[in-house]
Amino acid sequence: MKYQILVLDLDGTLTNSRKEITPPTLKALIEIQEAGKKVVLASGRPTYGVVPLARQLHLERYGSYILSFNGARITDCRTGQVIYNKTLPQDVIPDIYRIASNYPVDILAYEDGQLLSGFTPTKYSELESRINHLPIVQIDNFCEKVSTFPNNKFLLTGEPDSIAAAKEEMSAHFHGYIDVYCSDPFFLEIVPKNVDKAASLLKLLTSIGLTADEMICCGDGYNDLTMIETAGLGVAMENAQPLVREKADFITKSNDDDGVLYVIDQFMRD
Repeated sequence: MKYQILVLDLDGTLTNSRKEITPPTLKALIEIQEAGKKVVLASGRPTYGVVPLARQLHLERYGSYILSFNGARITDCRTGQVIYNKTLPQDVIPDIYRIASNYPVDILAYEDGQLLSGFTPTKYSELESRINHLPIVQIDNFCEKVSTFPNNKFLLTGEPDSIAAAKEEMSAHFHGYIDVYCSDPFFLEIVPKNVDKAASLLKLLTSIGLTADEMICCGDGYNDLTMIETAGLGVAMENAQPLVREKADFITKSNDDDGVLYVIDQFMRD
């Protein structure tokens, strides 16, 4: 069966160490869209942080898609319409904040093109700011402020040992109500229950009449595992976390060696 849809994580997968799409990879992604294939940019980033790359790839011209907030939101780039959107229950906000305050971490929310910081920004908060081109605004009344708008996710940032400890406490406290998991050892994603890249991709596939067998998913991080395991062809980058490499059907070159281009050349050319 020919693959009809290519799903790409961004950081560590589509973009190189300089957070850029190389010209050969960019050219190939436009060519497969011209041939009728669909491209999905699937990221833990907020939608705002994905849009610049989507524009580079002309996703709006070819009717491709953005899957942001680790799958909590899907946007049709042609129309700009949000076709799937799931948000955190408002009643979890005080307990999320309380548990986070037990550890030397920062908590981030996303609003109107900015990052709201509930504690003191860490160097990893600053990394999230740079990646998404979003300024950090430190606020004192975090719970009150973020309760005034819908939240697709919160992000805890900090050293891996602190993040691991916070994850353990939050997982036990919120078990069965919301999901928490690490996208990187220094990032703890807090998202609505049953939101991950695979679950959202299956909803998208149903809406556009494709199957998982027609899908290639490429990634490098823990939050890419479910989509790699669900895809007809699950691809790990050479630079992927060991567990991701173990679960993949195929290991491509690294993100600094045009690994996505290699996948296209091997599996998506007619």
